[in-house]
Parts: sequence; C-alpha cells; structure tokens
Amino acid sequence: MYKIKDEWGLFLIKLARKAIEEYLKSGKELGPPQDTPSDLWKKMGVFVTLNRYNMPPQQALRGCIGFPYPIYPLVTATIKAAIYAAVDDPRFPPVSAEELDKITIEVSVLTPPELVEGPPHERPNKIKVGRDGLIVKKGIYSGLLLPQVPIEWNWDEEEFLSETCWKAGLPPDCWMDESTEVYRFTAEIFEEEYPNGPVRRKPLC
Repeated sequence: MYKIKDEWGLFLIKLARKAIEEYLKSGKELGPPQDTPSDLWKKMGVFVTLNRYNMPPQQALRGCIGFPYPIYPLVTATIKAAIYAAVDDPRFPPVSAEELDKITIEVSVLTPPELVEGPPHERPNKIKVGRDGLIVKKGIYSGLLLPQVPIEWNWDEEEFLSETCWKAGLPPDCWMDESTEVYRFTAEIFEEEYPNGPVRRKPLC
C-alpha cells in the first residue's frame, strides 16, 4: 500500500471541490494546478464520492464515480471523477451550484485491483471488510464497491461479495461461480468534516 500524505489528501479534496465549482459555473474542465505535488502526477485509481451533509450513511450518497485502474495521473483523474460524480452519475440528477454548499466531498485513492485467486468458496476468507474494496466481473457485467461501503452497511464478507454482484447486475450468489472474477483493492480515503470544512483521513475500522 502506498502512502498518500495528509497534505496531498487535503490538496485532492480542495481540487475536487474547485473542479465541480468551475464546471457548474463555466461548463469547462479545470486544468491541473501549477502547484500540484509531483507525486500526484503518478497514475492511480481514484473515486470521488459526494454525500449530503448530516444524513445517515445509508441515505447520504449524492454521487460517486471514479477510475478503478491507474489510467490517468491522480491529479487529472480526481478532476474528472469529481465532475462526473456531480453531473454524470445516472442514479441522481446533476448537482446544482446552490446544493454543493450542502455536500461533503470524499476522495478515495485506490491501489491497483488484484485478482482473488483460488476456489470460489474460499473467496470470503481471502477478503477483509474494513480493508478491501471489491470488483466483480462476469462477461459484460462489472460492479465495484469501495472499502467504506460494507462498513456503512454493516456487512460481513459474504454479504459484501453478494452486494457487489448486485452492483454488477448479477445474481447475488454469482461470486460462487468459477466464471466470475473477483478483484480486491485497498484505498486511502479523505473526507471533509462538513461542506468546505477541514479535511481528515477516514478510518475504515
């Protein structure tokens, strides 16, 4: 697991909010700032999550989109993911500029996904709630859940696997199928304590 410094987490959160504000105002994608730390130019996976402030975790989600694989520099991926989470998450209408002041921003920086190998029935023993996020793939179907999700919903490992199958549009027991691929990854997560507020590293357990 690489280590994202706290000041980098703060930088990414502020960048995500600024990217959304700029896009809502001008319709243009923000360019990477000149003072971007050199490490943030490394290609990494990232997700940006928008949450309604002061709502229970199960009702707070307002948008979440990202890149599970390291295809963009982290600074660029964060900008893109923030904008997409605000205006392109198909589960929600676009965020308005006024609404943004009632939303907290969370940035999850991902390690590259790795295949969970071995017989399907051993998969619950090879993942850990509070550490891993999951990707389930079968044919054209794919679904991802971040490591914080099973904590918020109080799932165990089997429930986590089943819910990731649901997210992929597959039957909940598809993780028991040999033709289903399961990947795990970890994340370093940073979040605003309140909209535009201080940024903290989010513990998972």
